[in-house]
Amino acid sequence: MRIAWGFTGAGHLLKESVDALVKLSKDHEVTVMTSGAGEEVLKMYGLFETVKNLTGGKYRELVLESDQRESYPMTGRFSLATYELLVVSPATSNTIAKIVNGIADSLITNAVAQAGKGKVKTYIVPVDLESGDVETILPSKLELETCKNCEPCQAAAACPQDAITPGVEINLLKCEGCGTCQTACPFNAVTGGKIITIHMREIDVENTSKLNNIEGINILSHPKELNNVL
Repeated sequence: MRIAWGFTGAGHLLKESVDALVKLSKDHEVTVMTSGAGEEVLKMYGLFETVKNLTGGKYRELVLESDQRESYPMTGRFSLATYELLVVSPATSNTIAKIVNGIADSLITNAVAQAGKGKVKTYIVPVDLESGDVETILPSKLELETCKNCEPCQAAAACPQDAITPGVEINLLKCEGCGTCQTACPFNAVTGGKIITIHMREIDVENTSKLNNIEGINILSHPKELNNVL
């Protein structure tokens, strides 16, 4: 099966989505698309290279929003029924809000719109599915309470991307989630994979429910549900 997979800028369910993509790529031709935020977040969590390594060759491409300019020519494939399935996982509340309001001003939202016009079935895994609190995982973080303000800072010196300002923060737009800083800090002041609780806003949950009213779009609660779909 020929499948297109879209990543947006969500960290929640990101690792699970990449795991599902890796499994899917073994048996299917998968083109991976990332929004600008999707590319950034994949790098923050150290998952970009994993995704990149799955691609190579016709219909196994890595399509970056930054390479598609403003017309997103790649999405024209959906009108031509090049793909049999479109998956967007994970999907941010911003992406969902645009989709339910018919806005197609990014690579991923444009792909969803074109998939609908080409009658390509779309499966979306939203991060804001139900009301209440959910646990999610953070990328690398400098814990100021633990930081000893060492001079020189071993974590900063070890970072290949020069992403750490000692005693201040990690620039996540530079960070590529390699984990070198975590190993280098003798005081464990740099963490990765820390779990926090976030609250789902009602407006985002309501927008997600509106996806049910859009022809051709199906909601999944977790990327692993794709196994049942296929």
